[in-house]
Amino acid sequence: MDLRVLILISILCVQIRAESSSGSIVFLESRGSRFLRTRSSDVFDEKEPILLSDVAAAVSVLLGFAPPASLSAESAAKLNEILLPNPFDRPGAALVLEVEGAEDQQQLFDHLSGAQISSGFRSSVLGSSKAEIQLPDVEEISVVSLNEPVGLDCDATCLDKEIHELASWLGGSYIRSEVGPLNGELTVHLTSGSLKLHMSKNADKEFALGLVSMIHNIRRAIEMHEEFSGSMQGLAELMTGHFTGIKALEEQYGSDGVTQQGKELLLTSLMKLFDSLQATYKGQIVGVFFFRGKTCTASESMLDVKFSSRPSSRWLAEQAGSSNSTTAAEVKLVRRSIAWITGIIVLVATLLGIYFLLNMPITRDTLLYSNVKLD
Repeated sequence: MDLRVLILISILCVQIRAESSSGSIVFLESRGSRFLRTRSSDVFDEKEPILLSDVAAAVSVLLGFAPPASLSAESAAKLNEILLPNPFDRPGAALVLEVEGAEDQQQLFDHLSGAQISSGFRSSVLGSSKAEIQLPDVEEISVVSLNEPVGLDCDATCLDKEIHELASWLGGSYIRSEVGPLNGELTVHLTSGSLKLHMSKNADKEFALGLVSMIHNIRRAIEMHEEFSGSMQGLAELMTGHFTGIKALEEQYGSDGVTQQGKELLLTSLMKLFDSLQATYKGQIVGVFFFRGKTCTASESMLDVKFSSRPSSRWLAEQAGSSNSTTAAEVKLVRRSIAWITGIIVLVATLLGIYFLLNMPITRDTLLYSNVKLD
């Protein structure tokens, strides 16, 4: 085959793979922890493209659970490429966030490379199919949704106060409006300039309230983790969310200007939040961030959480309330018979041992066995 044909085929394959990508996936961990397979804790790797179903399976493994039984050999090999082969050393906690509209690869890489505490790798996501993070019984894991509202009793005035606290947390300012709550101006100073968001605009308000909900729920997860730390029962912890604020800004302002600054603010907030999580969890947590691009047209979240009824190795409990009472009675009778027979055998063996010990002929060997020395 002509060399030019081979080059053309390879270019087409690369182009098809790029067009089929639905975004970027990023795995982050503490530099003091080693759960991910990277070249070095000081280098941010870029790995081969991965399927979203493999990402979901990797999250299950990081939480300390077995991957789905339907996992293919190719997917298992992929997990071996991104995770260290140590089943007894898993973080047991994960932050999984899906972000719509953030597809600027260079901006994403610059922020991740500049992270002071985190290390990890980045990869492209192939295909646009949804995936499920399969988990065992709900009693074995704590799941916190980052999309939960701040509170059912939190009205517009309460949300206005939350935005003011957000501005203080980001080192910015929030000027309330005389018109009423949720009409003020949020100003945050970034490296690219000052970002101003007007709460009177729906896109700006959606972006700001999305950040407020995410921060509020992560703090709630931290409080729950501190409560779990005082108990003997070790639960896996999963924080999952779907952020649509960037997409709202892009629909309002286009892909440049305010949208780019919004991406910068989001990435800065994520790094700040993840650093806090690392300090609270003492490095025993992994962050998984899925940045979806324009090629992915799904409006809902592509990473879902599904609880399955598969048996877990964490709890070995017999199911109560059997429908077959006859079988239960038979099992109980067999167990009781085995217990009585075992007890009788032990008792007879003990009595025989005592009898032969007392009637043992007194010879030199028997006295030596009894730890008695002869002159």
